[in-house]
Amino acid sequence: MELAQVVGRNVRRLRAAAGISLADLAEAGDISKTTLHGIELGQANPTLSTLWALATALAVPLGELLDAGEPSVEVVRGADERPVVAGDAVTARLLHRIRLRGTVEVYDIEVAGGPQRSTAHLPGVQECLVLTGGRVSAGPEDAPVSLAGGDSIRFDASVPHVYSAESGTGRAVLLMLHPD
Repeated sequence: MELAQVVGRNVRRLRAAAGISLADLAEAGDISKTTLHGIELGQANPTLSTLWALATALAVPLGELLDAGEPSVEVVRGADERPVVAGDAVTARLLHRIRLRGTVEVYDIEVAGGPQRSTAHLPGVQECLVLTGGRVSAGPEDAPVSLAGGDSIRFDASVPHVYSAESGTGRAVLLMLHPD
């Protein structure tokens, strides 16, 4: 699904859930009703500033407007097309969106050799690995995925999982997400 359609669907859904009229959201976001209507129909490509204004007016994080949905294991390759929004100095590419109340631990990890097997964590724990260099195989033990620099994976860590360098050493940022 194209980004414009995803954004349109999400804005329409969030506006309806909040019980806000098209006119009221347009006013709160300081955009015209015509522009907002085009966004909701998926016929417009709003700027980063417009998306921030809508997210603020809807009291949601920006990613809520960009998110197309969430499978149980999600692999993003460095070259994959993902939602991208650009501002004057920053371009942001959404890799993963993880809904959670709890604690997030962020690790800089090095993977050399392997495999490193991990037993199942507590229910609800997720891991998100963003590979910054090298080649690594990672994910659920019964279905690990080969990753290269720029690729990422998010998976349910309440099942046995594995990390293994495919050659040399791999480096990554690992987020461990622990629900309350």
